[in-house]
Amino acid sequence: MSPTISPAVETKNVLDHLEPKEVLGLFEVLANIPRGSGNETQVADWVVAYATGLGLEANKDALSCVLVKKPGQGGLESAPALILHGHLDMVCEKAEGVEFDFKKDPIKLLLDGDYITADGTSLGADNGIGVSYILALLADENTPHPPLEAVLTAMEEQGKAGANQFDTTQLKGRRMIDFNWITDKEILAGCSGDVTFTVDVPADFEANPSSHSAHHKLSVRGLQGGHCEFDIQLERANSLQILARAINAVLDKVDARISAPYGGAQNNAIPADAEVVLSVQPSDSAAVAAVVADLEEALRYEYGVADPGVRLQLDSASAPEKVFSKPAAVRFAAVTILIPHGVISWNLRVPGRVETSNNLGTIRPTADGIQLMSTITSAVTSRKHELYNRVRSLIAAVGGQTKVEMFGLDAPEFPYRPDSELLAVASQAYRDVLGAEPNVEVSQCSLELGMFSRKVPVADIISIGTELQALHSPAEKVNYTSVARVWPLVKEVVSRLG
Repeated sequence: MSPTISPAVETKNVLDHLEPKEVLGLFEVLANIPRGSGNETQVADWVVAYATGLGLEANKDALSCVLVKKPGQGGLESAPALILHGHLDMVCEKAEGVEFDFKKDPIKLLLDGDYITADGTSLGADNGIGVSYILALLADENTPHPPLEAVLTAMEEQGKAGANQFDTTQLKGRRMIDFNWITDKEILAGCSGDVTFTVDVPADFEANPSSHSAHHKLSVRGLQGGHCEFDIQLERANSLQILARAINAVLDKVDARISAPYGGAQNNAIPADAEVVLSVQPSDSAAVAAVVADLEEALRYEYGVADPGVRLQLDSASAPEKVFSKPAAVRFAAVTILIPHGVISWNLRVPGRVETSNNLGTIRPTADGIQLMSTITSAVTSRKHELYNRVRSLIAAVGGQTKVEMFGLDAPEFPYRPDSELLAVASQAYRDVLGAEPNVEVSQCSLELGMFSRKVPVADIISIGTELQALHSPAEKVNYTSVARVWPLVKEVVSRLG
């Protein structure tokens, strides 16, 4: 097998001088392939071509999940198969004012000390670095390892929809190493589950009243956003709920109509921006500006610690072809404010960890109105379902043909197993390779581990990580010296799994 990196992807070679080249070179290739969640076809095709170029069996399914199989080597040919897991997609976020099309533009990599970051956008190290370890192992001809089954899922960042439909009957392995973790100080040995849901609010569209000839785009800007699990306890502002507060404040003061509400990047990213068009009588424009200014002042005090950059912006807008009816606008704002966001309960079994949270992540237009998307994360399945049922009750009370539906996978948690053989092997390899004692983490985050433990079923799972920061945001970065530490550990762990 030849460790060829490319077919037909031109890279900028920003990382050429960094070690380990076999991992970071692949990461740079991935950075040049658009792979926002739901747009993984191109990267999946590239991975299949890469694997078949190595002489390996590879296939892509209907949602662009990829399975690659590699025989064992180095004396471990007859060992039980090992599943390697990562996800191909990334969260697409860009800084305010940055012009970037995630459907076609390559990520522009930058170096900042020991870190790789991107120029004004999210980086895709979540989970591009993990995928790069897996691809490098597929090309490695020297490291002993058991038969490998590399499962690279799509739409992990959107309700784990790819994993939900992945045909697990193709897998023989009953042990799995996941690479979707965020630090090299720990071995992840347990995680929460999650469920994503959508709420559809009809707009009851109507023509904009001729009297409402002043049109203002109201924008929520300057928020930090962040990861819906790792950052949810930081009490950062939710741009969608601020937008709804602003709509309510305006509707309380003047007769207004709304159109084109939009906000958030993805269901599992804390939303950092949102906007709506307000149509009012020209004589009410000054009142709208005063309401927005008063709310902005209040928000700056409320979020002076957690999100000090919050601001509301009013700009002129084009006349909309149609607007929400006034009752529909009130209903939309009510739903957006009333859906719980943030920490719901703390984990009393693992002190200092969030047990249950919800992230209201996106507003998107539909043919009939708008759709909200939100993700509940919980270490306890019954708590997760209880919160979902609370939302269902809320939506039923709101009425107006508003409806809520589950989206993607109802992902179960993966409970910690103190007797895990993989954990024991990886912990000893960590001591031998890195000369330190690893922390064993049971996390509040939701990964796809629980799903594999039920569907395959995989009996033994761990996750090995790399130092990543500011996931799901334009400040995302990865420490390349961490990659250099973790790569020898990865090879050592798989070589001990006879």
